[in-house]
Formats: sequence, C-alpha cells, structure tokens
Amino acid sequence: MRFLAFCLMFIVGIALLSCKNAKSDTSAPASGAAQNEAPPDPRSTEIGLSQQQIDAAMGQALKIDPQRCWGYVKQFVAIGSRPLGSAGHKKAEDYIHAHLKGDQVEDDAFSQSTPQGSFPIRNIVAKYPGKKPGIVVFASHYETNIWLPKTYVGANDGGSSTGLLLEFAGLLRDKVKSGPMDGYSVWLVFTDGEEAMQRDWSSDSLYGSRHLAEKWQQDGTSKQIRALLLADMIGDADLNIEQDANSSVRLQMTAFAAASHYGYQSHFYGRQSAIDDDHLPFAKAGIPVMDFIDLDYGYNNSFHHTPEDTLDKLSPKSLEISGNAMLGTLALLNAGAK
Repeated sequence: MRFLAFCLMFIVGIALLSCKNAKSDTSAPASGAAQNEAPPDPRSTEIGLSQQQIDAAMGQALKIDPQRCWGYVKQFVAIGSRPLGSAGHKKAEDYIHAHLKGDQVEDDAFSQSTPQGSFPIRNIVAKYPGKKPGIVVFASHYETNIWLPKTYVGANDGGSSTGLLLEFAGLLRDKVKSGPMDGYSVWLVFTDGEEAMQRDWSSDSLYGSRHLAEKWQQDGTSKQIRALLLADMIGDADLNIEQDANSSVRLQMTAFAAASHYGYQSHFYGRQSAIDDDHLPFAKAGIPVMDFIDLDYGYNNSFHHTPEDTLDKLSPKSLEISGNAMLGTLALLNAGAK
C-alpha cells in the first residue's frame, strides 16, 4: 500500500509540474508533415542541398557579434518590468523603435479585451528587402507578465530574444544599404501580448501574434512567407533548443544543418515536446514555422516566470549559438533548402 501511495503521489507531482510550463501544450498538430506520414528525423541534414552547397551557403551567412548583442539585451532588460499598459512597456516600445530608426517599420497597433480589461497592443514589424520573391520572418515577443511582481525583468523570457532581433536589425541594415539583399526579404517582428494576463495560458495569450497572423491571412501576406522563425528564451546559459512537435520538421532539419556546420548540434533537440507559443497562430495561417526555444530554464524550469529570470542566468555564447543558427537557416533557405 505504501508503494502504491508513493506511485500515486509521484504521478500527481509530475502532472502538477507539467502545468507549470505555461508555454508547453499539445493542442496544435505538427506542421511540415503529411497526416498519417511519419516525419523525417529533425537531426537529419538531408535538406535537398549537397554538402558543397551547404558549405557555400553557410560561408555567405550573416553572423552576430555576441558582445554587441549582449549589450542590447542588458540595455533592454534594464528597462525592467514591461507588462501591457505600463510605463515600462512604453519604454520598451520606444527602445525598439529607436534602434530601428531609418528602417522600414510598420506598427500593427490595436486594442485588445483581456480578462484584466482592455489594453493597447503593438506589434512592431521591420522590413528589409531582398531580390528573391518571398519573405522569411524572424519573431520574438518583448513584454512581460502583468501578474508577476514588479521586480520581474524577463531577462531570458522576452529580453534575450528582443536583443537578438535588434542585433539582426543592425546586420540587415548594413546589407540593404546598397540595395535589396540577395535572397528573400527578411522581416523582423517584435510581437506584443504573448504573455497570459492571468495564469490560464490556453485562451488568454498570444494576442499580438493571433492578430497579426489573421491580418496577414486576410491581406495575402501569409502566402508570401516561406518561413517564420520564432526566438524565445534563447539566452539560457545551459542552452538546449527543443525538438518542438508544433514546428515544421523541414525547418528543424534546416536549422540542424546550420547548427551542425558551426558545431552547435549538441545544443539542439535534446528534449522533445510540443510548445504553445507565438508561432502557432502563423502555423494555423498556413505558414511554415519553427520555434527556437529552450523551455527548461533552471532545474525543472525553476527560473521561468519568476523574479529569478535575471541576466546572471544568461550567456553571450548562447545568444551566439541561437543567432548564428537562425541566420544560417536563412542562408540555407536562400540556397534552396527543402
């Protein structure tokens, strides 16, 4: 009986622990694989390119400056808590806009009814033209949870990926100074309203991405997007990008090929899960998506959505691994990866 009671307590404990991972869910089908067809292994590098073509494409890939990127992260996190409707949120918007000055920037601004009332939400979209028909989107959310203490700064959750996208902006800005880039156009999307206003994630979240995905579906933009690559919680010093069942397997294979070129493969796909995150509304709009996310932040994810999410838990090296793998994925997509 004692053994049976122990087993029951263990099962209940695991169930309660799974509820803690607010961004983890199994509600959406995996994109990129036909129904009833076993998907290919995401660790495969069979992406329709020869090794010579992969090496050539990766030789042209943009690479981040990890220390400069780290500087963006530190400055952004110094803003502090930035939930919807707060002074910190306005400072976060202003910081992003200031670092996109001179770029082609559009705001997707709207009012959203939530369980905590109506709030202004602003998705920020920066566009960098390419010569090849089609668009590759890099995305990240930038706000923090309204229900967390004001001491919460979201260094990893929102801060790390926002800094990474600002680093991308500088690299892309330099590339388009003399005209459109070779390859696809690239859009950077700073999504807003990703976090739940209460603790029930299932219906009270992803406000900005749902609005933008619906807008793009209605105006035809979604048909032009070849891939949407989401960055979330990618600064963890102990980095392990999830193998996400809700991401395109083909994009995961392409990302793994890019990571392998740099010797980063040990940081990819050590865990399997199905992540409910900002990529899902776009997947439902028919866009191939991949979530670059490490959803095991601290022992048993103990730092996630707590005031312990601070800069000392992050590493510039993790930003370098995540950023270069994402930019390498873009290079392979431009080279015709399938």
